[in-house]
Amino acid sequence: MAKFDKLSVLQKMADTRIVPVFYHADAAIACQVVKACYDGGIRAFEFTNRGDFAHEVFAQVVRYAAENCPELAIGVGSVVDAPTAALYLQLGANFVVGPLFNPEVAKVCNRRCVPYTPGCGTVSEVGFAQEAGCDLVKAFPGDVLGPKFVKGLTAPMPWSRIMVTGGVEPTEENISQWLKAGSFCVGMGSKLFPKEVVAAGDWKSISDKCRACIQWAKAVK
Repeated sequence: MAKFDKLSVLQKMADTRIVPVFYHADAAIACQVVKACYDGGIRAFEFTNRGDFAHEVFAQVVRYAAENCPELAIGVGSVVDAPTAALYLQLGANFVVGPLFNPEVAKVCNRRCVPYTPGCGTVSEVGFAQEAGCDLVKAFPGDVLGPKFVKGLTAPMPWSRIMVTGGVEPTEENISQWLKAGSFCVGMGSKLFPKEVVAAGDWKSISDKCRACIQWAKAVK
């Protein structure tokens, strides 16, 4: 069962405007990355459903975070069908993210009052997702759509909350570009977690980068 309600989760995303996206098959490493992000100020973290037994790793991460990162809302990403969403909700997911929009996933999440953020690549898809109760939608892939997509969409649909994922870089210039275009928040994956940094266990580097990204995001008015 989700630890935080829908409004709390969305508020955490609004406060930092940065949502890390990460997966690792080793639960111990995944927990260290989560803690590093938390120490850097992150309060919403997306664990990617990728690889065999990913849900088992997720369960361990949720238990670890409950004790060591009490204010962190952990969600699950790369969810494309309702059964997978239900599985992760049972394990404590606070929000569900997908690369595409599936109305059946929306039903499962709405029943539990958990945010569902589907991937959308057109204005019509965003509209359909909003009709299905999605308060936050994901512009994906971000590097293909570009900031102009967000700006163009929010002009006639200013109520839209957009999280951009895919190609977002942990730099002041890139983060500012997305947020100034009208993005609600941005999701960052591999560029925030270079393989060599994770392999070296340089958790401080990850914390520092998260802290910097949040500062750059908050500087955008």
